[in-house]
Amino acid sequence: MIGLLQRVTSAQVVVDGAVVGAIDGGLMVLVCAEKGDTEKEADALLAKLLSYRVFSDEAGKMNRSVTDVAGGLLLVPQFTLAADTRSGTRPSFSPAAAPEDGKRLFDHFVRQARARHAIVATGQFGADMKVTLTNDGPVTFWLQTGPSK
Repeated sequence: MIGLLQRVTSAQVVVDGAVVGAIDGGLMVLVCAEKGDTEKEADALLAKLLSYRVFSDEAGKMNRSVTDVAGGLLLVPQFTLAADTRSGTRPSFSPAAAPEDGKRLFDHFVRQARARHAIVATGQFGADMKVTLTNDGPVTFWLQTGPSK
């Protein structure tokens, strides 16, 4: 599983002109399942991102997690994160999980996030989404879990 997390002051997802998910301060996370990923990798990614220290403490050091600051989570499905871009000028998406597996793992990820965190909003799997955000910092991190990662 891949998570591209961005610390934001606000973020939202719009589908067909309607806001389907929005948060104020917190993390906007693009979430991608790769071939071979299971609920185990999804759970590991969630645990890592909930405890990943990207928010400042009193001394100005990134020493607090989204859980510590009670920030929002905006989870957005994004299969293109699995693209293989090593050759040519057109990405290959063969490393991405099949759509049915990707949806199952994203839905699991969201359920687990809602069970462990108070503020969770989402994008819509398979939709043409318009995502807007104000990146705070900017602060952006790539997290990846998997059997060989």
